[in-house]
Amino acid sequence: MLRRRMLIMLGVVLLIVLVLAAYKAFSIYTMVQGFSAPRPAISVAVATATERPWQVRLPTVGTLKALQGVDLSLETDGTVIDVQFESGQKVKAGQPIVRLDSAVESALLETALADLGLAQLDFNRGSQLVGSQAISKGEFDRLSAVLKKSRATVNQLRAALEKKRIVAPFSGTIGIRQVDVGDYVATGTMIATLQDLSSLYVDFFVPEQSVPKIALGQPVQVIVAAYPTLEYPGTISAINPKVENSTRNVQVRATLANPDGKLMPGMFASLQVLLPDPQPRIVVPESAITYTLYGNSVYVAVPKKAEDGSSQKDDKGQPVLIAERRFVETGEHRDGQVMITKGVQSGDKVVTAGQLKLDNGARIAISDDKTLAEQNSPPRAN
Repeated sequence: MLRRRMLIMLGVVLLIVLVLAAYKAFSIYTMVQGFSAPRPAISVAVATATERPWQVRLPTVGTLKALQGVDLSLETDGTVIDVQFESGQKVKAGQPIVRLDSAVESALLETALADLGLAQLDFNRGSQLVGSQAISKGEFDRLSAVLKKSRATVNQLRAALEKKRIVAPFSGTIGIRQVDVGDYVATGTMIATLQDLSSLYVDFFVPEQSVPKIALGQPVQVIVAAYPTLEYPGTISAINPKVENSTRNVQVRATLANPDGKLMPGMFASLQVLLPDPQPRIVVPESAITYTLYGNSVYVAVPKKAEDGSSQKDDKGQPVLIAERRFVETGEHRDGQVMITKGVQSGDKVVTAGQLKLDNGARIAISDDKTLAEQNSPPRAN
């Protein structure tokens, strides 16, 4: 009886082992079949690498300056009796700005004019009498010197009287006034700033190795942070004939028009110098580039080759496409496009979306889904 129970238990154990072994074998078979089965094609979006004339640009930054700009200040002290402008007003050249109290200078000028008239009469009489020797030549010389001294005194007082007022040295926009009627102002006190905003300068620096690439009259494009969607064209008007010792940069000045008056002196400017002779370059969308520490690369859609070198076909007779990873050398980035200097030829189909799922040699299918094409596209500027 005991022997029979042992045989039954042994048979049960053996049956369990066989079932587990069969289950394990089936699992392994299923996994092998899964790995050996062909992977489905990965949907990607592609774009064609094209050759086009590429305008090489030299990017830099600078500062806007007025074509003419001054801080109006007084050359003498006195009390303000008239302010003849409003803050932010446009003024013409020669327009009166501020007038100081000049009563004392005016009275002194009247006295000097009276002395000048008397000196002129004495000189005229002396010039008649010296011919008849009624007066000596020395007396006539004295009368002549008195006349010249009186004229000089009048001119001096007129110049002092002229300094009691300020006129606009050129046409432009005047700033916020800093004085009011009744203020006593000292010499050098600033009244307001006057800026000619019809045209502006933009001063910037370029490295000394870039000096051969720039020349007078060369076009530039200027963008300011206040209006990031607007580009202001300008031209290089001056190149400093000296390299800065500390930075090894050369200062350059460009001139640009400001017809709408939006640009103001002191604004930070981002500009690009347009270099001459555009050259044909291979250009691809920026979303096609994969950036890594080991180098930049793109995936190119190429036909899969059979053993005899012919292109493989699918069931529908279409070429089977695979992703071929190529390392590339990139140049300038502009408007969502990248210049390729090495690694891609004109006409190559580069993958622009879906790269994260790809590996070298992975089978791919070109998708017409616009959402897939746009998922890696650069954001649009607002």
